[in-house]
Amino acid sequence: MPTAPPVTLTLNRGLQLLRAFHADRAPLTNGELAKRTGMSRSSVSRLIATLIHVGFVRRVAGGREFELATGAFGVGHAYLSTNPITGAAEPLMQHLADRLDVSAALAVPDHLDMLYIAYRYAAGVSTLQLRVGSLLPMGVTAIGRAWLWRQPEASRNQYVEQLLAAAGPKAGQLRTSIESSFRDLDANGVCMAVGEYQRHAYGIALPVALGRPRNEMALSCGAVDVACDIASIRARVVPALKETARELESLLGDARTRP
Repeated sequence: MPTAPPVTLTLNRGLQLLRAFHADRAPLTNGELAKRTGMSRSSVSRLIATLIHVGFVRRVAGGREFELATGAFGVGHAYLSTNPITGAAEPLMQHLADRLDVSAALAVPDHLDMLYIAYRYAAGVSTLQLRVGSLLPMGVTAIGRAWLWRQPEASRNQYVEQLLAAAGPKAGQLRTSIESSFRDLDANGVCMAVGEYQRHAYGIALPVALGRPRNEMALSCGAVDVACDIASIRARVVPALKETARELESLLGDARTRP
């Protein structure tokens, strides 16, 4: 495989830094950015200076921390405003959320995470305080496993190995959970994760393919439920979730997502 030119490597590292801020909008120090990306502090410092200059990052007033600036949000806004899928999907997702008193999310992969590109929730529902732009770990969430299950075997196996490597001492537990979700998807077309991403939170998800060319995504419902009755939640949520997925694929199966 040919070696990437220096400019490409620098761009890739800059994008890694932007991703490191996630969607929680929390400011980060050079040290925290270095820890999240695996880069040296000196590399982070040089790249941050460039990102500040081009308007993608800014320094928090009076501190040593940095946060995303308007340039970064402008890119995301442009994607959402020109993507025909997100606007058309949200009314169906809102109906699903209101019908089940849950949150509903549509996500695409971003490295080993899942990026929410649409998110709706019922009034008063107990949620995880997520939003469009939130990044959730692929390996421990139903929405991540549902997307992963639909991938070609070679690609799926590669992702799983990367997730297990990143899990460290919890790799065995993670492998067992992922395999259980894949069996659930094989048998029922959905998978469920309870308390793995956040305590008392559950998610039920399935894969969807929207637009032309095909965009492999995943659709999920979730909420926080201290007294989680898995059987009753599945009986209530799964039929409505599958119905909404069919409606989305019927409505947006041929939507043009690229010029």
